[in-house]
Amino acid sequence: MIARGDRVDVVRAVRVSGPLTLTFGDDPVDLMVQGGRIVDVAPTGVLRPAGAVLEGEGRRVVAGLWDHHVHTVQWALNAERSPLGDMRSAAQAARAMGEAEALADGRRVGAGMRDALWPDAPSLALLDEHTGEEPTYLINADVHSVWLNTAAFRREGFAPTDDGMLREEDAFEISRRLNAADDATADAAVRRAADRAAARGVTGLVDFDMAWNADAWRRRADAGFDAHRVEFAFYAADLDRAIERGLRTGDELSGTGGLVHVGSLKLITDGSLGTRTAACSHAYDDDPSNFGVLTIEPDRLRDLLTLATASGIDVAVHAIGDRAVASALDAFTFTQARGTIEHAQLVRHADLARFARLGVIASVQPEHAVDDRDMVGSLWQHQQALSHPLASLLAAGIPVRFGSDAPVAPLDPWLTIAAAVHRTGDDREPWQPSERVTVDAALRASSRHGETEIELGGIADLVLCDVDPLTADRSALSRMPVAATVLGGRLTHLS
Repeated sequence: MIARGDRVDVVRAVRVSGPLTLTFGDDPVDLMVQGGRIVDVAPTGVLRPAGAVLEGEGRRVVAGLWDHHVHTVQWALNAERSPLGDMRSAAQAARAMGEAEALADGRRVGAGMRDALWPDAPSLALLDEHTGEEPTYLINADVHSVWLNTAAFRREGFAPTDDGMLREEDAFEISRRLNAADDATADAAVRRAADRAAARGVTGLVDFDMAWNADAWRRRADAGFDAHRVEFAFYAADLDRAIERGLRTGDELSGTGGLVHVGSLKLITDGSLGTRTAACSHAYDDDPSNFGVLTIEPDRLRDLLTLATASGIDVAVHAIGDRAVASALDAFTFTQARGTIEHAQLVRHADLARFARLGVIASVQPEHAVDDRDMVGSLWQHQQALSHPLASLLAAGIPVRFGSDAPVAPLDPWLTIAAAVHRTGDDREPWQPSERVTVDAALRASSRHGETEIELGGIADLVLCDVDPLTADRSALSRMPVAATVLGGRLTHLS
C-alpha cells in the first residue's frame, strides 16, 4: 500500500490528454516516474511495473493544477474568521458580527463582505450599536475596503469615518495588521490550508501576500513544508531589498528543496469593482462623478517597471478597470517589461491586440465573473469595454493564466475551471456565454505557466480525477473528486 508522502514509481492504467493521445488514443497507459519526471509511457501491461504503484483504474489524469493568484496567509487565516459572504444587508452583517466569537487577540474579524449591492449602507453607528467595545472588522471580499467599529478605529490609531469604512491603502494596512500573526500560528494555518489545496489537485501557487515572503517560505521549507510549489511576489516597498539580495524572477530560493522560486514585483494600479475604485473610462452607474482611481500614476508606473526589468524581475500589475489596463499596457510598451496584468476585468476592445503583441500574460479569475455578474449589471452597465473577458483574450492570442484571488474566491481550481467553462455558478443561464472556454483551455490556464501536456520527460506533477473532466457537467466539474495528487513523483494527496 502507498500513502501520502510516498514516492510513486508507476502511475498505472490512466487516460491522458494532449500529445500522447496521438500515439495511444484514449486507451489506458502506464506512466513510469523517476527523479520526479515521467521517464517512460506505454500501453497498460506492456511494461512490468516495479516499485510503488499508484493504481489509476482507467481514470483521467491531468497535469498538476496551479492557482496563479493567492494571498496565502490571509487565505489560511480566513478559515478562523466569521464568514460574511451570505450577508444580504449591512444590518444583517452588523448583527452577525455582534454575535461572533472574538479571536484569541480580542478582535472580532469577519471576511468575505460584499456590500456593493446591499439595500442599506454601512455606517459607524450601526456597527457600534451591535458590537459595542470589542474591536470589530469586516473585510470586503475584494480586500479593498474594511468596515470597522469605533473600538477598532481606536485600537488601530485611525480617525473614525462616518460610514466606518477604510478603503484602498488604508484598508490594505488594516489587512496587513490583521494578517500579522506570529510565525508559528501563520505557518500552521498555511500548512493546513495547503493540505486542503492538495486534496483539490493543487501542485503550485503564486503567493501575493502583502509582506516580505522570502524569509517566510524558507522558514516553512526548513520546517518540512512540501505540499506544493510556490512562486512568491513582493511589493514596491521591498523592491530595493529584492534587488540588493540579487533576487531574479524564476530563481530557486535557496534552502527550499526546489519548491520555492522568486516571482514578480506586484504593483496595484487601481481599486476594485465592489469598492467602486477600479479606474474606468466611464462613470459608475450609481455615481456619475466617479470614474475610479489610478493609485499609481503612469510616470511612476513606468519608472518601477524600468527598474524591475533592469534587475531581471518580472512585474505583476493589478489593473481591473479599462483605464488601469490601458495605463499598464502603456508602461509595458515603453519598458518592454515582462509579466502579467492581474484581473483585467474591463478591457478595451482596441487593447486586445496590444495585449497580445506585447506578450503580456492575462492572469484572471473566472470565478469573479460568476460572483460579479450582478454588480456589473448595476455598476458597469454603461461601460463600453469588455467585462470579465476570457474567450476574447484567448482568441486574440493572449497567454492566459487562471487563479482564484483567494480568499476573495475559494482556492479550488475546479471551481475556477467550471466558472470558465460554464460562466454560471447557479441555475441561471451562462453570463456572457460567448466568453466561455473549453475544458482543455481551462485546464491549460490552470496548469503551471500554461503547460498542460503530460509528456515524456515532463515533470511528474499529476492529478488523478475520479470523474472525467472532459465529459463532466458543471456540477461534477466544480465538485471534482480528486483521487490523488502527485508532486514531482511524490503523493501529496490520496483519497
